[in-house]
Amino acid sequence: MEVIDICMPETSTEAALLDEMHRLRAKVFQGRLGWDVACQDGREFDQFDDCGPTYILVLDERAGVVGSVRLLPMSGPNMLMGAFRQLLEEGQLATNPTMIESSRFCVDTSTQSSQRGATHEATFCLLAGIIEWCLRNGWTDLVTATDVRMERLLRQRGWPITRLGEPCLINETNSVAGRLAINRDTFDLLRPMSYRSRLSPTTRKAA
Repeated sequence: MEVIDICMPETSTEAALLDEMHRLRAKVFQGRLGWDVACQDGREFDQFDDCGPTYILVLDERAGVVGSVRLLPMSGPNMLMGAFRQLLEEGQLATNPTMIESSRFCVDTSTQSSQRGATHEATFCLLAGIIEWCLRNGWTDLVTATDVRMERLLRQRGWPITRLGEPCLINETNSVAGRLAINRDTFDLLRPMSYRSRLSPTTRKAA
């Protein structure tokens, strides 16, 4: 599996991959999970897609999008402070210039129902891609809102979350906000054998 990053699409291929990503988000968040999200023409968007994020995509052997995540610096608009304050202790979070948020993390399971290992492979390729991109661009801390099952999986695999508040039910999901340290050891621990990176040398440097 190959991992790439796209900020502003520069080619028709990149634009098509982002379109496929928005379709995957609709399929996962509205379709499979039943979340109350805004979709149009089979694509899921929200206001944070207009804030200049970087997207990390996982592509399968046919160059189809099987996983994606959105990254936004905590110095600007972000989901934790803008939509999920209830997950933060007293609704606040102390940030730093090298802290970045991941959101809209999703992996396509529908075409891999008989290949559970492939689903996990895409998940860990996506996690490793986040870490590699952050290492390349100077980010040291990752914050996110996730569900307690992912929190447990990350802890079991050696990337424990430091909780930023108590779990809360959101969109029928037992959710929790947490912070994760970015380092090379964790990248080496999570990276699957199939991991192939085509990340940009540098896309955005932390302050």
